[in-house]
Order: sequence, then structure tokens, then C-alpha cells
Amino acid sequence: MLLAPISWLWFLMAYSGLPFAQARIGYFWHISDLHLDTLYSTQGDIYRSCWELARSVSGSNANSAASEPPGPYGHYNCDSPWSLIESAVKTMKAKQGDNVEFVLWTGDALSHSAQPLSEQKQHEILRNITELLGRSFSSQFIFPVLGHEDGSGSYRRLGELWRHWLPSEALVTFDQGGYYSIEQTKSRLRIVALNTNFMRLDPDPDPRASLSLRWPAEYFAEPKASVSSISAEDELLAEQQWLWLEEVLTKSREKQETVYIVGHMPPGVDERHLGTQHNQLSFTERNNQRYLDMVRRFAPVIQGQFFGHLHSDTFRLFYDAKGNPISWLMIAPSIVPRKAGIGSSNNPALRLYKFDTGSGQVLDYTQFWLDLPLANRANEPTWQPEYNLTHYYALPEISAGALHNFAERFTGTDLSWFTRYHRANAVRYHSGSACPGLCMLNHYCAITRLDYDEFRLCLEKEQLALQGHAPAALMPTSWSWLLGVLAVFYGLHRGGGGREGRRWSGGCNNCHIQRI
Repeated sequence: MLLAPISWLWFLMAYSGLPFAQARIGYFWHISDLHLDTLYSTQGDIYRSCWELARSVSGSNANSAASEPPGPYGHYNCDSPWSLIESAVKTMKAKQGDNVEFVLWTGDALSHSAQPLSEQKQHEILRNITELLGRSFSSQFIFPVLGHEDGSGSYRRLGELWRHWLPSEALVTFDQGGYYSIEQTKSRLRIVALNTNFMRLDPDPDPRASLSLRWPAEYFAEPKASVSSISAEDELLAEQQWLWLEEVLTKSREKQETVYIVGHMPPGVDERHLGTQHNQLSFTERNNQRYLDMVRRFAPVIQGQFFGHLHSDTFRLFYDAKGNPISWLMIAPSIVPRKAGIGSSNNPALRLYKFDTGSGQVLDYTQFWLDLPLANRANEPTWQPEYNLTHYYALPEISAGALHNFAERFTGTDLSWFTRYHRANAVRYHSGSACPGLCMLNHYCAITRLDYDEFRLCLEKEQLALQGHAPAALMPTSWSWLLGVLAVFYGLHRGGGGREGRRWSGGCNNCHIQRI
């Protein structure tokens, strides 16, 4: 039997003296979506991934000359240079290094363009990031989860890379399917890390959706391979993960543990992608429903849910059959500034949580951000606090009820609360941009309606109420004035029968039908 690494033994010893009733304040970092691009160059073309390539397309030089060059710490059109990743990890170490319990790393370390690279090259990039984190947090644990941009290598090989962070029992399931659970000695908190790649919806790409005014055709000359379904082997592994998750949560309930669920892709829809288009979704409809049902069953056990993937700063709420808020999910913004789509970028971000180490109750978090243009002009990455959650949103606590009450403020006549949220949503990227009407409603429905059908109904309900076809019981009456405006300015309409035939049309800032 393999002995656990020294650092893992330290982790168990640190918690072994904590009785369940004893509360101690601790901290943990959450980082997501690094998307390191080793081909990034300050001499590159911002319309071609910031790569230094031959200008083979007519007009490319003119476009480059009319735009700013890539900066030393990144560009909104491009994936991350090493300098950005390094500055982020150095900031984590400087701001809260020794006094952290662990780091959650929720996937997508590789560039969006890394898929054509060899498996060996992908593994080398992951190893470089792993070693950087390991040097910076030598006495702490990093708990990684797999994103859909984390290479095509075997789980066992990745497990070898992260073996110094994971105990032998966690490596058993990781080697099989890329998921695991961390049980802490003499502490009520258990960490459950999911492989959400088994749940993903990966439709055949629509080439028309890949092109935009800022992303010319040559960038998409070799689009990533896409599949409409997972393989038979992966389908079996996916089912095994569902059965494993139910078993873990059942045992945690019996042992009176509390659980953090950690993953890359969250359930529900992307709040910055307008409407109910197919490529707005992360999970298949069946997997989305299974996840929602699982959370509803085990909500008293689940202390928190932590995801990434969307590159935005937002949250999600789960409700029971009676409409009572029972659980919350936090989505951390990305370190990478790029997200596909016009105006959908964000400034780089890091998140530091404050929690009760005994119960796992999340008490607060501080969001850090990097003003990317300023960092590039000064040639100095100055990460600074953006906001503190409870203070910024005037929350009495972090709970499903408190977050529900905050989300309901979006439906009132005081728009200042939504303006605050929207400012943080893209980490102050174009923070003065408006998100009126349908855009605001899209955010609200994405936060409060994770079921796909309920999300569609949320967008449609008030129109039906205005037409006298249905009561507005499920939607706040304060949306009525908004839908009246939308009908005039955004061309709100209902299509033919069936849930897929109904659409809202219109436009809004930061809401785009693009793939991440």
C-alpha cells in the first residue's frame, strides 16, 4: 500500500484536533479557467489569438495596425500568457498564502486552441502550471477538477501528475473517471470533485455562430472537433459517476457530514448568452435534471457548490417543490480575459473564500481583479480587491435564502442592485455598459431557473400574463412594465408550438449566442 504524501499527512494532522463543535475561521482560494496559451506573443495579431503568424489574409495588416497590440499580461481577444498566470499565483501567495486551507482549481488550464497539440505537449503545459501552484502552496492542498479544455490524456496519467495533492483512495476513482472525494479526519466537511465532461452538451458547431465582426473567418479555419454524444465507454463511466455521487452523498448524510460539490461546468444556462439557444447549455437536458434532482434530495448535506466555465461572476439558486430556496452555487470568474463573442470578455479574477473549517459554512468571499489595460500600460500587474460579497450586496449571510432575496431585488424598481451585480459580472469589463430589458431578465431567469423548461417559462411568463392567457404567479409582477417595453423595443414574440419553437428576439449588451 502506498504511503500518503507528507503534505497529505500534514493536512490530516491539521484537522485531527478539531472537534465537530469547534469553529475556526479558515480561507481557501478558488481559481478557474486559466487557459494558458504558450503561443501568445506581444508581437501577435489580436484577431488571430495573439499569435505571431504570417499575414496571409488580405486586410489583416490593416486590422492589426488599427488596433492595439497584445499587452505583456494579455488581451481581451486572447487566451492567457504565462506572465498573467504567474502574476495571479504570486498574488494568491502574497495576499493569503500560508494561512489557507486549500485551493479549488476548477478546470480549463489549457488554451482554447490546445486541442491540436500532441498529448505530450498538453501534459507539459499542465505540468508547468501544476509545478507553479505546488511551489507557491507547498504546505497546502490544491484540489483540481477537469475542464473540457484539459487535454485528451488518460485519467491515470493526470492522477500521477496530481498524486501529491490527492490521497490514495481519491486516486482510485480519479484514475477510473476523473472524479474523487476528499474525506477529512475529525472535520465535518467533505469535498466532492466531479468530472462534468460526462454531463456536457457538445453540439455540432454552427459555423455562422463562430463568426463575428471581431473574429474573422481565418481564425476558425480549423474548428475544434465536436461530437453530439459521448462514447459507449464514457457513457458507462458517466453512469458510474452518478451512482458514486449518490452513494457519497448518502453516506455523508448518514455520517452527518457537510459537502462542497466542486466542478467545472455548472448546470443551467449561461446568463450572458441571450435566450434559449442550444449552445447556451452546458449539460444535456437529462443530466441537467439529474443534477437538480440530486441537489434537491441532499440539500441539507450540501454546504456549497463551486464551479467555473462561464468566465463570469455570478451565482445560481436551487428551489424545492414548494418554491423555497434550498441551496446555492457560486460561479467564479476566470483568470483568462477572453470569452468568445463580442463584448463578452472580462478582466482577470481570483476569489478568496472565508469559511468555518469545522462545518464548512461559507462566511464571505473577497473578489480580486486585475485592471488589464492598466497592467499592460504600466507593465506591472497590480491585483486589487474588487468587492467583498456580504458588504457589496448587503447580505446578512451567505445562504440560499439571502441570495434569493438579493436576486429578487432585480425585479424591483430600484435598478441599482442589478447595476452592482452586472458591474461585477464581467469583472468591470466595460463596466459602464447597460444591460436593460431582456438582458436583465435573462440574468434573473438564469440565476433562479436552472431547469431548462423553467428558464424558458421564466422568459415567457409575463408576456402570457399580459395577454391574459396565464397568471403571473411564478414571476414578480414588477416585470410587467418591463415586458411592455420589451414588446415594443425588442420585438418580443412567441413562435410556433412546442418549447423549442418559442423564442424571445432582441438585443442586449453582454448577451451573445456563442460558444465559450
